[in-house]
Amino acid sequence: MLFSAAKEFPTSSVNFMPMIRTPALTAISLALLSVLASAQPATKPVFWPGKGGPTQDGIVPTADVARVPLAWDSTSGKNIAWRTPLEGQGHSSPVIGGDMIWFTAATTDGTHQYVYGIDRHSGKIVHHLLAFENAAPEELGNPINNYAAPSPVLEEDALYVHFGTYGTARIDPATGKKVWERRDINARHFRGPGSSPVIYRNLIILTFDGIDQQYVTALDKKTGKSMWKTARTTDYGDLDKEGKPTRDGDMRKAYHTPGVFKMGGKEVLVSVGSRAAFGYEVNTGKELWTIRHGGFNAAIPPLRFGDMLILNTGSERAHTICVRIDDKMTGDITDSHVLWDREKRNASEAAPVLVNGTLFQTTRGGIVSAVDVKSGKDLWDDRLAGKHVPAPLVLGDKLLFCNDRGECFLVRASAEKFELIGQNQLGEQITASPAVADGALFIRSSGALYKIATK
Repeated sequence: MLFSAAKEFPTSSVNFMPMIRTPALTAISLALLSVLASAQPATKPVFWPGKGGPTQDGIVPTADVARVPLAWDSTSGKNIAWRTPLEGQGHSSPVIGGDMIWFTAATTDGTHQYVYGIDRHSGKIVHHLLAFENAAPEELGNPINNYAAPSPVLEEDALYVHFGTYGTARIDPATGKKVWERRDINARHFRGPGSSPVIYRNLIILTFDGIDQQYVTALDKKTGKSMWKTARTTDYGDLDKEGKPTRDGDMRKAYHTPGVFKMGGKEVLVSVGSRAAFGYEVNTGKELWTIRHGGFNAAIPPLRFGDMLILNTGSERAHTICVRIDDKMTGDITDSHVLWDREKRNASEAAPVLVNGTLFQTTRGGIVSAVDVKSGKDLWDDRLAGKHVPAPLVLGDKLLFCNDRGECFLVRASAEKFELIGQNQLGEQITASPAVADGALFIRSSGALYKIATK
């Protein structure tokens, strides 16, 4: 391993790898670096920087769409370029830059959390790094989550991995070594971590909606230093007669990954928590507006279509709401800006996608539907087999859905009717969202990473 288990550090600490230099060591180091440089993997271009891809909305670039195979099979090996067995668990989705694929994993009990770095050409494991070691992680309390659910984000010179309260780190993708780490940004997740980090200019933004604390915070991405922290101002309406949150605060948690959009002349961080959604000034964390909603466990990133925001409010009883964007978004805008509210058959984990003004989404149980964004009108719904946690991909005029049985369905991205046009099989549970790079499809299953490419 290239770095060892992280230790506990004092509150508000940012930790850097120490380096002692002498003239002799410097000369040796420079010589060694020149030898290693040729062997180091390329870190650019960044093909798939985050769970939602280069445009953060699940849409595969047009140049790749024409090259991605539409048929594969693990039994016959059809279009399976390689399969790399993995250890540990994780919903973490792959990110891809240069020669490398990155994602996180954890032991079942959460005591060890890892970072994988895999060569995208050969499938060889280049890095299997112990990022954090935890003496007594909080139990998950549910059968769905695990200790490596948040997905990393990638830039040419930095990989950011996040495990919620257990730690956040910047890693040099050229070497696999930590640049900095933070272990003092905490909350009780109660059901495990889930929110992925977001990069905006010089900031990396983290979301903590636990049962004890609910806030959004931003770090300087180069140093790990805290830049701002903003607590939720939500009235959860869950206090008992003694003034304590019912169910230990279980209705206060969420797993949302926010998005940044230019709205009303400002760059706004749109973040959905339990019972309320917020717009924050991204550079300062100042709260700009809020929308009350009845959901909890929000986990789905926001989408934008023209002057409208599409927000999902939470778990199985989630609503999908459409919000008007204008320069009057200030304070409580629940009554003034919500254009429509879809109450049933909404996604809970799998992020919806937008194609030509139509919102396509699937519930965990596989009810797939199409909604007209402008009107909120249901266009059609049907059912796919299995349970669905991964976000679908948009491959031109096709949608790719994957389930817990290892089945991958190709559905026509049509507003007219449901049309199943293809089905493929890997035979292993899929909970991580697929990624695409250089005309190849990469799918992480419960036991392996697959490269699917035309042979």
